[in-house]
This record gives sequence, structure tokens and C-alpha cells, in this order.
Amino acid sequence: MAAHVLRLRIALLLGAVRGDSGHVTRVLLGLLLLVMAAVIACWALLTLRDAPTEVVLAVTVLGGSAVTLGFALAPLIAGATDPLDPRRFIVLGLPGGRLAAVLAVAGFLSVPSFALIAVAVCAAVVWADRGVPGWVTAVGVVLGVATCVLLARVCMALTALFLRERRSRELAGVFALLVLVVAVPVGVFFGSLEWRGQVPSQLAEAVSVLALTPLGAAWAYPGAVAQHQTGAAAPVLLVALGTLVALGLIWVLLVRRLLSTTERPVAVRVRGGLGWFAVAPGTPGGAIAARSLIYWLRDLRYLVNIAVIPVAAVLTTVPLLFAGVPPEIVALVPVPIIALFLGWFPHNDLAYDSTAIWMHIASGVRGVSDRVGRLVPVLLIGIPLLAVAVPVAVALHGRWAFLPAMAGACAALFLTGLGLSSISSVAAPYAVSRPGESPFQQPQRVGSGAAIAQGAVMLGGILISAPALWWAWLALNGDPDAAMLALWGGLAIGAVVLVVGIAIGSAVFRQRGGRLMEFAESV
Repeated sequence: MAAHVLRLRIALLLGAVRGDSGHVTRVLLGLLLLVMAAVIACWALLTLRDAPTEVVLAVTVLGGSAVTLGFALAPLIAGATDPLDPRRFIVLGLPGGRLAAVLAVAGFLSVPSFALIAVAVCAAVVWADRGVPGWVTAVGVVLGVATCVLLARVCMALTALFLRERRSRELAGVFALLVLVVAVPVGVFFGSLEWRGQVPSQLAEAVSVLALTPLGAAWAYPGAVAQHQTGAAAPVLLVALGTLVALGLIWVLLVRRLLSTTERPVAVRVRGGLGWFAVAPGTPGGAIAARSLIYWLRDLRYLVNIAVIPVAAVLTTVPLLFAGVPPEIVALVPVPIIALFLGWFPHNDLAYDSTAIWMHIASGVRGVSDRVGRLVPVLLIGIPLLAVAVPVAVALHGRWAFLPAMAGACAALFLTGLGLSSISSVAAPYAVSRPGESPFQQPQRVGSGAAIAQGAVMLGGILISAPALWWAWLALNGDPDAAMLALWGGLAIGAVVLVVGIAIGSAVFRQRGGRLMEFAESV
């Protein structure tokens, strides 16, 4: 049976270059790009044979971690059909454990795996030139390649179980945002380093952390042996082995789960055109989140407000510069303002629905579903925006030790604003321009309810976040302990206020359903 599956895998590899001319051209172009990338990586590694050990360790750990992460994300982003899906072997009646082992071995027979093996062998050659024993380099190659292959198999199985029927450009956009959240801060961090012929201290710390994670442990083991005695490298080896064992167990469990389920047909044509509704969970909260996302991405009233937030934040730096505030301090100002406005923006979100709010009230939607669903667009926009803006601001400031404090202060302002907005939008909604009207045309309002609601959310967010802001100020003045205090304190404050705000807003939504409908009909 094992030989038959391996022959099938080889036949599938050869069959990939068959078909119409367009398909063959795309496949050959992809193979060419992959081979070129592997050749360049091998050449770059072999040029490090005369480099210091610290440089080789940094390159192999960072590069290996990136490759491992790529093997995990590729099945999720690409959404390609697994030709060796365990469910296709149900008719053979094979034991789950035996089938899992055979399919895991077959996973090594792929073009990306061949390219990875070539790169890993080149890394082993470099470490061998530094006196690392051959068995150590061999263990490093096996652990690194096996971790990547098993991780890809696990992620592909998860995709087949949970994401197979929800493939769409919207879901690809969500994954792209996740990649952006990771890639841009890392790129800004690398760009701010000063090499001066050696590995910067910040990068060395990052490498030491990655060496003890599942992503980089296998690639760091030969380097750990080269730098220290074999006993000092034991923790790295333990993490690498533990990762491989855990992935193996997860793979076996997933295969058994797949063997006990049937593959659902992919009804792309049926679900086509549903957009975010095809991606969101089939729950009341998921439906509200999908509808809110459509509004946020298409309604000019939302788009104008989103565009104004970064512009207003940047404009606040002009008077500070004229007042003589140092530029490295001014660079930190716009990001907390953006976080504050992002949390404040949904404080009147319910009013933008106009009479469409009747769908929620008439269908008996729970308050928590309405509150959480409306926050999804803000989170999908705010988290990537802050993830990019915070490291950029810290890089312009020039002191990376302030990064935790900056992240904590922004998290506190953002999350507390969302929590208070969840209460304000149902407790004190006020009239806004109707759907289809110009976003710059605001209706006349009677009374001071609008000003009170706006000011309460904004000032309340600042006051509740005051401890995190104070710790961030102490960190800015050179207190290293205050930086971590600001990070965890800001996250804790923001999370508590967000949960409490959603709970209170849910209760108010349930009690004020009739008045909310009356408000929607009267404005």
C-alpha cells in the first residue's frame, strides 16, 4: 500500500505538467520561479562559509523560520485541493495511523520539499565547515524539513475541514491582512537596525527567541552546537523534537477525523456573489459582521470618516513642530490619536443603519450578536493599521525599547473606545446623514445629545486609559520597567472595558428595541 501511494504521488507530480497550454505555462513558470529562489538561497548560504558564526546563525534561523511559516500559510492562502486528501482513501478501509504515516512520507515528494531539502543541505555544509559534527547537521536537516512538511500537511487538512467551502477573495483579503500585520513591523524592525559588520544586538535577541520556538528550533540546533557545547544546545533540540512529535500527533488525529467525515461538495456557483456573507459564520453575529463590512467598504459615509482619521492625526503634529517639540517625540503623537479615533468611530454606528435596524429588532437578534458583529469591521481595519503604524512611529522615534509602551497605550485607547462605543451607539444614538446622501451633509440636531455622546466616549477612553498612558510616559522618560507595565496594563484595561462595554450594550439593546426603532423612523 505504501509503495502504491508513493507511485501515485509521483504520477501526480508528472501529471501537473500536462493539460492545456495555459495550465502548462503557469505550472512551468511557477516551477521556474521556485527553482530560481532555491538556487539563490543556496548560493547565498554557501557565500557565508567565511562569515562569522553569529551571522550564519542569524541568517539560518530567520530564513528557516520564515520558510516554516510559509509552509504553514501557503495551504491557507492558496486554497489548493489536496490530491492526497485522506478522505479519498476511505474506500480502502486502511487504519488511520498507518494511512497517516504513509501520507506524511508522501508529503516529502513535492517540488517545494525538494527545494527545501536542497537549501537545508547547503546550510548543513556551511555548519560542517565550522566543525559541527556530521550527525548534528543531519539531525538539523531532518528536523527542519520534517517540521515544514508535517506543518503543511496539518494546515492543508485544517483547510479541507473548515475552509474548503468558504474560499473567496474576501477570505484571501483577510489572510493578506494577517500577513501585513506580521510582515510590515518585521520589515520596519530590520530596516532600522545598524549592522556595522556584525549582528545587531536587537537582532541577536530576536534570533535567540526564535531558536526556542517551533518555527526556528530545528534550524537553530546546528548553530547552537557550533556556539556552545552540545549540552547547552539541549533546550533547542528538545523544542525541535517536541514540535515534530506534536505535529505528528495532530496529523494522526486529523487523519482519523477526516476518515470519519465525508467531503462536502464545493458549491462555489451557489455561494458566488455573496461576498462577505460567504466568509462569515452562519450565525446572527456573522451575518451582522458581513453586512457591516459591506457598509464600511462601500458606504461613502464610512469611507470619508476613515480617510479623515489619519489626516487629522498627522495634522496635529504641525503645531507641535512649530512649538519646538523635538521631532522624535512628535513622531509618536499621531498613532495614539489614530487609535483613539478608531475606537471612538463606532460610537454612533447604529444610526448609520437608518431604518434597516428593524431587521435586527424584528428577528429577535441577541444584543451580544449585534454588538460584536458591528465591531468586526473596526477590528479588521484597526488592528492592521495600528500594527503597521506603531513600529513605524517607534522607528522614527529611534528607540525600540519604547515599542511595548507604545503598543500598550494604543491598545488601551483603541479597546476602551470600542467598549464605550458599544454602549453609546444604543444608549445615545443621534441623527446622521441618511444612506445615499452626501457624507458632508449633516442633519440639524435638537439638543446636546450628540455632543454628549461624542465627548463621553472620547474623554472616557482617555480617562480610563490614563494608567497605561502614564506608564508609557514614564517609559518615554527612560524607565524600562514601565514599558512592559504599559503593555500588559494597557491590554488588560482595554480588554476589560471592551468585554464590559459589550455586555452593557447588549443589555441596553435588548431593553431599548422599541425606542431604537422609533429613533430610526424619526430621523
